[in-house]
Amino acid sequence: GADDGTEVPVSVVYRADLVRMDGSAPLLLDAYGAYEICNDPHFSSARLPLLDRGVVYAIAHVRGGGEMGRRWYENGKFLRKKNTFSDLVACARHLRARGYAGRRICLEGRSAGGLTVGATLNLQPDLFCAAILGVPFVDCLTTMLDESIPLTAIEWEEWGNPAQKEYYDYMRSYSPVDNLRPGAAYPHIFVSGGLHDPRVGYWEPAKYVAKLRELNAGENMLVFKCDMGAGHFSQSGRFDRLKERALEMAFLLKACDMTEVQAC
Repeated sequence: GADDGTEVPVSVVYRADLVRMDGSAPLLLDAYGAYEICNDPHFSSARLPLLDRGVVYAIAHVRGGGEMGRRWYENGKFLRKKNTFSDLVACARHLRARGYAGRRICLEGRSAGGLTVGATLNLQPDLFCAAILGVPFVDCLTTMLDESIPLTAIEWEEWGNPAQKEYYDYMRSYSPVDNLRPGAAYPHIFVSGGLHDPRVGYWEPAKYVAKLRELNAGENMLVFKCDMGAGHFSQSGRFDRLKERALEMAFLLKACDMTEVQAC
């Protein structure tokens, strides 16, 4: 359960013949938690190479999403946004306690899910082995204050308008780029951006990575990949998307010390 006692659903898939449930397996934990979007389990061929290597894959259905109804969403937006992040921490701890994983817990989130992951890393950087932040909304305060950005006024309905002090102070307290911890040892982190992204400007992940390079005390990998031809949903070609996913999976395998070649 989360800090306030709320039980948060988690969907888990793994190969029972490869995972011993003793904490030795690596685990990839996906989260979104915004806009009342349901982050439902679905088949993805991109997960098979991980599952076949004994990686556990899980989805944390944190508050802010729509999985448990309207109230679930409302308890993860505006001035209750931090519930989203504490839910994700609680899910990671639960999966570790149940033996699904040990030290090799990796996070993944895209767009608003990138905010979820970024804020969670600031809360518990030592709980995770690696993280993938895809086109992440990590400089939310600056963006929400800029009315010239096309989607800003619409986004106030989700995050609040920081022109109001109450929302400014609250957003400032969780904005990933504004709460990076000086001297903390962050896990391996892969960040992507799209030069032509109309929803999350490429400068947000770029600013996040630059500040993290300055403040991070650890020696772990910190990779920033800005796609010069992509928007918010990566390149349009099928093979381009597969190459992007392969790069992210290779990063995770390296972070988890799993780079040995698998027999066919």
